[in-house]
Amino acid sequence: MAAEPRFLTLADVAEVLNISTSQVYALVRNEELAAIKIGGRGQWRVERDRLEDYIARMYKQTSAFIAEHPFVDAETDPGA
Repeated sequence: MAAEPRFLTLADVAEVLNISTSQVYALVRNEELAAIKIGGRGQWRVERDRLEDYIARMYKQTSAFIAEHPFVDAETDPGA
C-alpha cells in the first residue's frame, strides 16, 4: 500500500474540503491556506500538513464564532 503523497493539487484540496478549485485558489491567494508554486507552468501544491493545520484553525474559528453568537431558538426563548 502506497503512502499518501506529501503534496496535494488544488483539485485534491477542493475534493477534501468539498469546495471548488477556484475557492481553494482564492484561499491560497488570500494567504489563508499556505501553498507553494512550482515548475515553469506555476503548478500550485498544498502540503498535506498545511491543509490539516488550516482545517484545525477553521474548527477553532468556528468554535469562537459559536461562543460569541449562541443559538437561540425563538420558540423557546421567553424574551422573543
